[in-house]
Amino acid sequence: MTSLAPTTTLWRPTGPEELELVRALDWRAWPPRLPEQPIFYPVLNEDYAIRIARDWNVRYDGAGFVTRFEVDTEFVGRYPVRQAGGETILELWVPAEELDEFNAHIVGRIEVVREFR
Repeated sequence: MTSLAPTTTLWRPTGPEELELVRALDWRAWPPRLPEQPIFYPVLNEDYAIRIARDWNVRYDGAGFVTRFEVDTEFVGRYPVRQAGGETILELWVPAEELDEFNAHIVGRIEVVREFR
């Protein structure tokens, strides 16, 4: 009998353009970063993702979405947790050149769990 490897839940606040790219990737991967985006920032809690999607993405993109996805825990452990402000403002910094490998360790699909307009 095989057991499933443990996963870690991550969230990502995103705007409509990035969400369309995720949809085009069949909800299984994040699109490559733009040249001015050297780091991919998934966050460690839904509340932080909500604040960014609602307060930043809506203001600049007209809509904000909170996505949730699972990543192999052993793999994601290579990225230290970064505190980007307050106690609950936690994120991972994945270098853009490692995003393909990161995507290969996503378990299941990326799902939209909240939407703000």
